[in-house]
Amino acid sequence: MRYVIFGAGAVGGVVGGLLHRAGIDVTLVARGEHLRAIQDTGLSLDTPDGVLTLDVPAVADASHVAWTEDTVVLLSVKGQQTEAALEDLAAYAPPATPVVSLQNGVANEPRILRRFARTYAIHVVLPATFLTPGTVVQDSSNKPGILDIGRYPTGVDETATGIANDLVKAGFLSEPRADIMAWKHRKLLNNLGNGIDAAIAPGPSDEDIYARCLAEAESVLAAADINVVTADQDRTRRADHITGRARAKNSSTWQSLTRGTGVEIDYLSGEIVLLGRLHGVPTPANEAIQRAVHDIARTGAEPGSLDGTQFLASL
Repeated sequence: MRYVIFGAGAVGGVVGGLLHRAGIDVTLVARGEHLRAIQDTGLSLDTPDGVLTLDVPAVADASHVAWTEDTVVLLSVKGQQTEAALEDLAAYAPPATPVVSLQNGVANEPRILRRFARTYAIHVVLPATFLTPGTVVQDSSNKPGILDIGRYPTGVDETATGIANDLVKAGFLSEPRADIMAWKHRKLLNNLGNGIDAAIAPGPSDEDIYARCLAEAESVLAAADINVVTADQDRTRRADHITGRARAKNSSTWQSLTRGTGVEIDYLSGEIVLLGRLHGVPTPANEAIQRAVHDIARTGAEPGSLDGTQFLASL
């Protein structure tokens, strides 16, 4: 299969770069200074083992892709950018193209399915950083990431198995999973920390804030009767595979605020808020984090600057 990585930021850049290094046909879709840097000097992939310069083809949009019947799209833009990406893809990609959500949150897959019948989901466990045009940073030194895949809403097929095999060839851990959305809902619970990381200054209140957000989210998912793998299952899958360069501030939400490119908080904490309102479950902590991140994005305030103690008191 050939791959189009639509969104060559932190996750998309690492996945696209390692697929390319494994000899698999890859085209990156990027924009702005990032696109120009890749086209001029190649994609710089900063790994724990050294910096790789990869001559990966990169284009500005779907109209510049040489579409074939064996092309697979790995959609790796942020949730707030999904609709624009799908509009572009629907104009040029063949209708039978498999489109895989390589994204956080659980709201992207239904939107993809409205446009493309062959919709897939990946449970993304891949610590990576993108702050400088032309450069993405792979933060894990054991395995670069865990990218289990399944068909949306459920099931596996030959395409899912083939994608998993290619990801393994590129160095990732990847298994086909029929219940992939149960894994993605567990990741949604883990990603509630993104908004806290992006809004709250590091301190002793962090764990209390996360505990409040998590308790609300678990109540919401139970009320909505949504299947979620357990925290123990998640820990077992991760084991000691993800290790290496840790950063105090590196969540994808914090990175987006730092680059000034908008935030996906509506599809993380905001997903819990939405489900809470649909099922009559109060979610004040998640609502407050959602508002705080939007306030920072709107005003240009310093990410991670709010006092945690005051934030808790305000709840």
